[in-house]
Amino acid sequence: MDPVHRAVLRRHRLDLSAELLVSDSIVPFLVQEDILTDSQVEDIESQPTNRLRTLRLLDILPTRGPRAFHCFLRSLDDFSWVRDRLLQELQTPPGPSSTDAWQFPDSVLQRVPSDRELSRLASRLGPEWESVLLDLGLSAEALFRCRSDHSLSTHGAVLAGLVQWRRSEGRKATVQRLLQSLQVADVHPSILQDVLM
Repeated sequence: MDPVHRAVLRRHRLDLSAELLVSDSIVPFLVQEDILTDSQVEDIESQPTNRLRTLRLLDILPTRGPRAFHCFLRSLDDFSWVRDRLLQELQTPPGPSSTDAWQFPDSVLQRVPSDRELSRLASRLGPEWESVLLDLGLSAEALFRCRSDHSLSTHGAVLAGLVQWRRSEGRKATVQRLLQSLQVADVHPSILQDVLM
């Protein structure tokens, strides 16, 4: 998926999870268009609430190739206002200060994130969480342990990894270091900004 499309989905993640009902028409359309596999449909449908089903779909979509975003837009016939909003954002060129908006003050960049901030970040990270933790220096073995210790909760696994990183790095586990790893994993800085607000 094009990084621009991925960023749009990420920015609208919470809105989409509140507005869409993916089981009725969206998931069947994406199966028909060969975007989703049967096992991915089972994974989505196994989520207990509609919001979680939508979030799971949004985690899977970026991994499904260059056609995924356009097929997703075509699947939004019943949610035309959502499609219009996404298309409008794609047509609006980013302003000249779009990168400056993510300039965090030095006092924020140099501090160590709190438990609360790490927990909020863990709940906002999608499938890229493993890349973030690997970039932060966690070993594949530590990552596997986080995943197996918290097999029923992605949030728990991500939080365990972030806490482990902070513990091992001490004062070097700064917001700036976290921001670097998020950018390497192609996570939009607005996620970190939301967490630190």
